Amino acid sequence: MNILVLCTGNSARSILLESILNDLGKGRVRAYSAGSQPAGRVHPQSIALLGEKAMDVSDARSKSWDEFALPDAPVMDAVITVCGSAAGETCPMWPGAPLRAHWGVEDPAAAQGDAIPGAFSEVYEVLHRRAAAFLAEPVEQMDTTTLRAHLNACALIL
Repeated sequence: MNILVLCTGNSARSILLESILNDLGKGRVRAYSAGSQPAGRVHPQSIALLGEKAMDVSDARSKSWDEFALPDAPVMDAVITVCGSAAGETCPMWPGAPLRAHWGVEDPAAAQGDAIPGAFSEVYEVLHRRAAAFLAEPVEQMDTTTLRAHLNACALIL
């Protein structure tokens, strides 16, 4: 199952959820991330936090969602938006007409000074709980209706 995680800048929230899904999924799912207006760099605190969690960040980069609309791009089964602005934007047409869900969280990149590490940790924990709940079920075997309901139910986990 391929999952695309979207945010506007693709520097914090989407990078975190991509890494979490790939780590917890252990090959059951393959997550990717992108942004509608990519920042051009991954936020340093994203890299630091994921490193602390022993997650591989060697491929982490801020990229445009346009990459996933190309003919040779992986076909997505689901698209999860993690910020309000990306959820409300008109997305490109992706091959396979993936399911869409919104798992909105506050932008930790908006934090300042000493609040930055805590903001990133808080967002990480919420996204981790949602991803763990999502992967606790046999998502690869769900029909479209069940999978849509499960994605939406996981969005409610705080």
